[in-house]
Amino acid sequence: MAKKPDARPNVSKDDLLKYYREMLLIRRFEEKAGQLYGMGLIGGFCHLYIGQEAVVVGLEAAAKEGDKRITSYRDHGHMLAAGMDAKGVMAELTGRIGGYSKGKGGSMHMFSKEKHFYGGHGIVGAQVPLGAGLAFADKYLGNDNVTFTYFGDGAANQGQVYETYNMAELWDLPVIFVIENNQYAMGTSVKRSTKSKTLFERGVAYGIPGEQVDGMDVLAVKAAGEKAVAHCRAGKGPYILEMMTYRYRGHSMSDPAKYRTREEVEKIKTEKDCIEHVRDLLTQGGLASDEELKAIDKEIKAIVNESAEFAKDSPEPPNAELWTDIYA
Repeated sequence: MAKKPDARPNVSKDDLLKYYREMLLIRRFEEKAGQLYGMGLIGGFCHLYIGQEAVVVGLEAAAKEGDKRITSYRDHGHMLAAGMDAKGVMAELTGRIGGYSKGKGGSMHMFSKEKHFYGGHGIVGAQVPLGAGLAFADKYLGNDNVTFTYFGDGAANQGQVYETYNMAELWDLPVIFVIENNQYAMGTSVKRSTKSKTLFERGVAYGIPGEQVDGMDVLAVKAAGEKAVAHCRAGKGPYILEMMTYRYRGHSMSDPAKYRTREEVEKIKTEKDCIEHVRDLLTQGGLASDEELKAIDKEIKAIVNESAEFAKDSPEPPNAELWTDIYA
């Protein structure tokens, strides 16, 4: 069980159930993706989001229609939280025509213009300047949309991140830089890769405000997200959120994660799990019964199983697809 909540927060039952459902969907989807990868139905790279669900669910709760999001290759959770259909995401993972990129993008490169989701990017840190570019477009158009630009603690050491910080602050771009600090850049602990005590404070050199947030608490994430969004919508420029989170699985499906102890992982799962935290708020606060939550779990499993069957039944893209969606 997660740690017992200190007090019942000022949040409705409907909102808590919504966050619980969305985080559970991501977790069950990722567990199923891991199974399909093991069966050989997903090829290439596959980076699972298990453990980090509160970050994207909390920030999506602070977003409005028209806001954009762009992220790295650990992206399935972001797609689902943005409202992309689980069937289309799973079909893309398995390289099928029914996927969001017609089976040509795979795990790391799928997009949805309708949901304002601009990828999945395989090159470490490449999405950061692209995210600033999306925010530049909104500033140019004169609306109050913001762009959530996600990257990890490893990407935070990339040079283009700081070039982007400089331009974003110089031009007052409405971009929220979200550092998903899961404490390991592939197999390298953040303690071994930087002398900085925090990563968000690196923005101080450029005049960008920010804060460090408990990324395992969806309510703390939402509150920080609302503060950052208000800053950007008011025309005050960028904001940095360093989300302290943790991934339970390896960096990718091919990573045995020998660089950390089983005890370390189990301690986080037992004491900090984001889904168990919301479950405790619901049950201990008398807002939902175990039976209600079991029914949600059953419903989510059915959605995920349906997505897997859809992916298996969807045909592979025909050879003619090699010549579509290209510039020349």
